[in-house]
Amino acid sequence: MSHDFVNPAALHDPTGFGYSHVVRTPGGLVFVAGQYASDAEGNVTSDDFAEQVDRSLENLGTALAAVDLGYADVVRLRTHIVDHDMDKLAVLAARIERIWGKRPPTQTLTGVASLALPGMLFEVDAVAVRP
Repeated sequence: MSHDFVNPAALHDPTGFGYSHVVRTPGGLVFVAGQYASDAEGNVTSDDFAEQVDRSLENLGTALAAVDLGYADVVRLRTHIVDHDMDKLAVLAARIERIWGKRPPTQTLTGVASLALPGMLFEVDAVAVRP
């Protein structure tokens, strides 16, 4: 069995940007590319940080659902925050707790000067494991 690349119809077509949203591996690992607050055309949907976090995590959920997984299957997150500060960390922590409760996946947070597209303030990628 080879790797299976998946680009859910509910998310923008990422191939023009040079990537796929999800790849399933024969060993059961699933990698989800960086999700941001994008609409169906790939445009950033808001200039509000909290709204971007919410939309990015919703898009992550959509990507996971496309391969019959959910948030509970995520074992690793990488998050990227433009101009990171403690207020933004508090927003992210609240969203993580809302989704994963007291058992969040591992996470690496990186503060960055900018992300791939103008207006992006947050991005999250994930590794999940098929049960």
